Amino acid sequence: MTREDAREMSETEMMLTGYGLTLAEFTYRMPDYRNVLNTFSWQLYDLAPDYPKLFRFIEFWQENIDGPLHHVRFTHRTLVGPGEWRNCVGEFTLH
Repeated sequence: MTREDAREMSETEMMLTGYGLTLAEFTYRMPDYRNVLNTFSWQLYDLAPDYPKLFRFIEFWQENIDGPLHHVRFTHRTLVGPGEWRNCVGEFTLH
């Protein structure tokens, strides 16, 4: 699957094809005050175990943002797998 295919997919379709929610916390040094650390949170659907979107963002950060990274922590959770989804045709409402 290419990046172009992933851009056209809905979140549900992405989850069914193996994407999971990735949350990353970037700790970086302030450009003018190198002894001060700041954090930035980032969240997106990505593919484990390679995490192409996360590593592309880290490369972008290192090339374009003045605040050097101190460390990155991330977690990944597959919310829905292909075997966990089922189509419901009807719905019953009680009061």
